Amino acid sequence: MNAENQAPTPADDPGLLLLVDGSSYLYRAYHALPDLRGPDGFPTGALHGMVGMMRLLREQYPARLGACIFDAKGDTFRNTWYDQYKANRPPMPEDLAKQIEPIHEVVRLLGWPVLSVPGIEADDAIGTLSCVAAKQNLNVLISTGDKDMAQLVNDRVSLINTMSNESLDIAGVAAKFGVPPERIIDYLTLIGDAVDNVPGVDKVGPKTAAKWIAEHGSLEGVMAAAATMKGVAGENLRRALDWLPQGRRLITIVNDCDLSGHVPDWPDFQSLALGPVNQEGLLEFYKRYGFKTLLKSLEASMARGSVAVNGGAGQPATGDLFADPPVPEGPALEKRYETVIDFGVLDGWIERLRAAPISAVDTETDSLDPMRARIVGVSFATEPGVAAYVPLRHDYAGAPEQLPFDEVIARLKPWLEDESNVKVGQNIKYDVQVFANHGITAKGFRHDTMLQSYVLEAHKPHSLESLASRHLGRAGLSYEDVCGKGAKQIPFSQVDVERATLYSGEDSEMTLQVHQTLWPRLEAEPQLRYVYESIEMPVSGVLQRIERNGVLIDPAVLAQQSQQLGERMMQLEQEAHELAGQPFNMGSPKQIGEILFNKLGLPVIKKTMSGAPSTDEEVLEKLAEDYPLPAKLLEHRSLAKLKGTYTDKLPLMVNPDTGRVHTNYAQAVAVTGRLSSNDPNLQNIPIRTAEGRRVREAFIAPAGHSILSADYSQIELRIMAHISDDTNLLRAFAEGMDVHRATAGEIFGAAPAEVTSEQRRYAKVINFGLIYGMSAFGLASNLGIERAAATAYIDRYFARYPGVKRYMDETRAAAKERGYVETVFGRRLWLPEINSPNGPRRSGAERAAINAPMQGTAADLIKLAMIAVQGELDQQGRATRMVMQVHDELVLVVPDAELDWAKAEVPRLMAGVASLKVPLLAEVGVGPNWDKAH
Repeated sequence: MNAENQAPTPADDPGLLLLVDGSSYLYRAYHALPDLRGPDGFPTGALHGMVGMMRLLREQYPARLGACIFDAKGDTFRNTWYDQYKANRPPMPEDLAKQIEPIHEVVRLLGWPVLSVPGIEADDAIGTLSCVAAKQNLNVLISTGDKDMAQLVNDRVSLINTMSNESLDIAGVAAKFGVPPERIIDYLTLIGDAVDNVPGVDKVGPKTAAKWIAEHGSLEGVMAAAATMKGVAGENLRRALDWLPQGRRLITIVNDCDLSGHVPDWPDFQSLALGPVNQEGLLEFYKRYGFKTLLKSLEASMARGSVAVNGGAGQPATGDLFADPPVPEGPALEKRYETVIDFGVLDGWIERLRAAPISAVDTETDSLDPMRARIVGVSFATEPGVAAYVPLRHDYAGAPEQLPFDEVIARLKPWLEDESNVKVGQNIKYDVQVFANHGITAKGFRHDTMLQSYVLEAHKPHSLESLASRHLGRAGLSYEDVCGKGAKQIPFSQVDVERATLYSGEDSEMTLQVHQTLWPRLEAEPQLRYVYESIEMPVSGVLQRIERNGVLIDPAVLAQQSQQLGERMMQLEQEAHELAGQPFNMGSPKQIGEILFNKLGLPVIKKTMSGAPSTDEEVLEKLAEDYPLPAKLLEHRSLAKLKGTYTDKLPLMVNPDTGRVHTNYAQAVAVTGRLSSNDPNLQNIPIRTAEGRRVREAFIAPAGHSILSADYSQIELRIMAHISDDTNLLRAFAEGMDVHRATAGEIFGAAPAEVTSEQRRYAKVINFGLIYGMSAFGLASNLGIERAAATAYIDRYFARYPGVKRYMDETRAAAKERGYVETVFGRRLWLPEINSPNGPRRSGAERAAINAPMQGTAADLIKLAMIAVQGELDQQGRATRMVMQVHDELVLVVPDAELDWAKAEVPRLMAGVASLKVPLLAEVGVGPNWDKAH
């Protein structure tokens, strides 16, 4: 049981209504998947996509209520308002039209209510459902790729885009579009909707629309100011004034449609309960349309008597429409799994393991916390289809007698610790950590199928279930199949031994077979093999040791900070009550709204869907510009979050056995190669406020030691200089200049010594902004200057750094041709949306194409640095220990006797892991705690 494979699932929310924009889904499925065909030649690509996405959605967002909504045939009321509505749309592709009825059928078979209302669009049905549900205190999640739906977002309604994994709440809408949800209609009216043939203001795009709304408050405000608008945009606005009210009417989603007759007992939602999978119906459907892999999975699940709600247990529903087509099924694999409860059989297996060129290993444990997990059983495989499971701690009533735990561990230990016995696993860091809990220093783990997949296809899922399906055409038992889900889930020690043998044996032998499939692909590509063998595999071992070292924290410091935060919060509460003229609950939006808007008469910035004035963070920030009470509320919220997330919680996460906090570094998550930290997340401790920075004071060195922080300096700018080969940028770093001052000198035509602090600040924003694809509009907003001035700065930058411009242009073109970009070391960073017909998604992928090689190379460098530092510590037998990795920083605990050595050697090792065209520089700080080390 590998921790990284057991992804947490959201708890069932009885108050959640899950609405699917089926019309959006089916077009995306049709265009994203290849031209798949059933046995009779019938097109099935959209069918495959719909099944995958609907199953994934139900797995990721367990809900009691839901519906999939499709457009009905025929015109809608908008066609009577405007006869050119959607007049430019091409007819639906014939192959997609053929799949509409089967799509409706299979969605129903998967347990989803299907809704299609003549005379209105799917958007209007979704808008009505979400509005009425929110008024009934239901939370609503709309799965769609349609930007128009952003107008529906409020405190109860949010969006999820399963293609991009983008979720949008109120803040997310504002961040993405530049306007809050209640202004999305105004925004869309100005830019128009080419897809629906609804004109906007000619040559007014998203940036101009957002800017106008920000300046004038609303569409009405923009129209009122039309006479003063300058330039071509102003002229076009004035010409469109008569049309805009009609455009707004067409773009507005109607939220009061009559759904009676389509939703039984409307406006009651109980008829929209998500149902179980129709097993027999789905079985016949899969046969009819040639869904071989799903059919096999469903048949196996039905034979076991347990079919998951997603319609095919064990078959991953990744929702990845850029995944490989289903793997053709080979001949059925004969499974020979042996339960080992006899020492003679165990010894025979140990001999077989020693003789095998490579063996797969998997542990079953009592916890997903690798530092606390204890073995319940262990399985091995030496060839596909053949495996053994050694049960050790199954303790249910009637469990068979098992071999003595300590004696089995003693017999396995020599083989597990033998470097010459080559082993493979899935997420081996977890298993190595578990073995360490039992005094075993596992060696010989040369391969990890999760990391093989991560290097080959970082943008796809890496669980064993996904890998087996994608590369073998196989489906196995899932953890939920054997242990159950939610409150009814049992510990693995309660699983029947025979069933545990099937589950764990399958994990081991499927891991071996996946390795046999993926490893030849890595061997065939030298650069990817280098990333796998010289970066990912070695750093996995280093991370395991860092996690095991843990970091010492001082609970007393955190307790003091918590007390101070609490005292400040009490003071803020008292001040807020005085400003309000009465006590109220600082955590109650309703009471806050009554105080701010009813009693104090503050202006209402926006309203929730229910019509109540909103008190979200955006509203409070706006009000805080002019009124003291909202500022107090904002500060109180900020301190409450800091207290609850860090100063109160971190002491509770100290491992009682070690007295330290042990994070887990997820190695196969970020597509750029970056590591992520969780339980607790030590990479996300806030440092932008004084109170946040103080949290690092609690990360301390033990007596006789110091904390040493070594941080790469301006690493991404140095990588930009290397890969762009820009002469001026290379010279600035080669001469050890302040690169931001040098850039300012180039842009403003001044000698570096004459550059002002303001000019340097501008140059710093430009340097980092361009790396992240910042536009002239974004630069103008960041610096508080006119867009024309921002454009001029960018033009001057590219004129002085032509190599950077050339790199950006060439990288975009290469990404569009290949579908990926690469780091300096050959890591592939896939960009599935780079040729998307969706403009915003394509633009996002183009920005990622520029930035990903720098982020990815920085990730490779810090991993190489960790390997180099740990290697030197081991070679010299030093007592210094790495305890954290945070972005471009390594944090070590150093004995006083080794401090001079570490201050000199750690930055030297970090600077020497690669030879770039510019020098690498690591800066070092030392102190009794993490904060003082900066």
